[in-house]
Amino acid sequence: MTHRTHTHDTPRDAADAAVTRRQRFGRLPERIRPEDTVETRPATRPDPARDTYNADEWLIRYCG
Repeated sequence: MTHRTHTHDTPRDAADAAVTRRQRFGRLPERIRPEDTVETRPATRPDPARDTYNADEWLIRYCG
């Protein structure tokens, strides 16, 4: 097993890292409105034949 030693950061390295971190993460991303995250449209076209009642449908489904 290899033992790694931790190098101590100098104050200048820490300051450079802080500047880099601030440049990268210093501001929040642009806000996204909820209206822009949702798309609404009908899943399927209405089918009138699907909504008609068929008294023998149970027979076709379970015995056919």
